[in-house]
Amino acid sequence: MALIEKISEGIKQAMRSRDLVRLSVLRMLKSKILSADARGNLPDTEVVKLFKTYFGSLQEALDQARGVNRADIAEQLQSELLIIQEFLPKALSSEETKGLVIQAIKESGAKTKKDLGQVMKTVMKLNSAADGKLAKDLASELLED
Repeated sequence: MALIEKISEGIKQAMRSRDLVRLSVLRMLKSKILSADARGNLPDTEVVKLFKTYFGSLQEALDQARGVNRADIAEQLQSELLIIQEFLPKALSSEETKGLVIQAIKESGAKTKKDLGQVMKTVMKLNSAADGKLAKDLASELLED
């Protein structure tokens, strides 16, 4: 079943169970898909990219809400993030990401932090499910100045 079909089914179930938060998030996800392609004929890989971008923006908003002590907004954003995570591939653990970064450094032949772009490009080519921020931090630690 394609992601858009899963989302449509989720919308129906949320309407039946009167889960307004879930309904709102699923409608937003569907609108993201439809804004990219009016017929909703995007492949799942493109849909996942859209969701990752949206997930990142919500994560950023969550960090800002916590920074200004807005617990009510932070709680709502956290619940939205949990719903979106259901449609994203499982993230790699920090150990798996570190192994991936080490492999990418070897493959790209990177020596210094100037080569960080090459390393990140190789990491994303090896496994696009890797957390980019974590991979960048790990690569910065492993590469010389």
